[in-house]
Amino acid sequence: MQHFTIATRESRLAMWQAEHVQALLGTKGHQVSLLGMTTQGDQILDRALSQVGGKGLFVKELEVALEEKRADLAVHSLKDVPMELPEGFILACVMEREDPRDAFVSNKYASLDALPQGAVMGTSSLRRVALLRALRPDLRIEPLRGNLDTRLRKLDEGHYDAIVLAAAGLKRLGLAARIRAEFDPSVMLPAAGQGALGIEVCADRADVVAALAPFAHQTSWLAVAAERAVSRAMGGSCSMPLAAYATLNDNVLTMDAAWGDTEGQLPLVRVHLAGVVTDLASAADLGQRVADALRNQVLAQGGTLAHLAAPTSQPD
Repeated sequence: MQHFTIATRESRLAMWQAEHVQALLGTKGHQVSLLGMTTQGDQILDRALSQVGGKGLFVKELEVALEEKRADLAVHSLKDVPMELPEGFILACVMEREDPRDAFVSNKYASLDALPQGAVMGTSSLRRVALLRALRPDLRIEPLRGNLDTRLRKLDEGHYDAIVLAAAGLKRLGLAARIRAEFDPSVMLPAAGQGALGIEVCADRADVVAALAPFAHQTSWLAVAAERAVSRAMGGSCSMPLAAYATLNDNVLTMDAAWGDTEGQLPLVRVHLAGVVTDLASAADLGQRVADALRNQVLAQGGTLAHLAAPTSQPD
């Protein structure tokens, strides 16, 4: 039995995730406490995160707590974790994935198709903007930032006709009833790692890695490793209009990815590839091939390297 401290953001969803890991470790006899923290990403709500540091602002303070030994592990929504971790940190565990889909949430309308022409849709994800514009170019897409409860409140106050949120977060907080429809991944491709929890530790903490091993879900880990490899190869972050989603069956990983031009100058580009994947290296290799295919298609459509450079926006 060991005593561990989990570093976590203090939003309701982040606390649920940390408490979930706390309970699992408790079933193995470990004593676990929580260290709640407010990150820069939680504090900066009036500017695009890519202008002030990107998704790393959601994890930086937690990493400092790990480095200073004030915490032993940090629990993250994996889609919020930068594709490259700082030196000295590793992803020690990916847990079984929750629902990876996007959810359509509205108080007035039952689905995306039911929205009237010119309806106001809320999202600050460039991925969602690109996919929504391909599906419904008539919609007025407006920025929406804040934690899950804040986004729902803004919808309820009438600022939007509908918003798009990750289904996993709503379900984890017992808010599945707010979901009017779930997008099929073939229509609205998820973000890399969406629905999965990742646990970060200092690279020298073999004891923590060992304690987390029973909760690692290999199928989910291989799928999200491939997705994150696509994003890494494309320079993906909160400021890249990129989607990547993989499923694994009998060692065959099937991956779909999409890149969209949020300015509407180029058509949505999609890639579908499959390959045998048995470890993290082969998963990353498939992700790299998907990224290469995406990049080649963008260039074939008349795009340039400037189009592939990360524009300015905010995270999912």
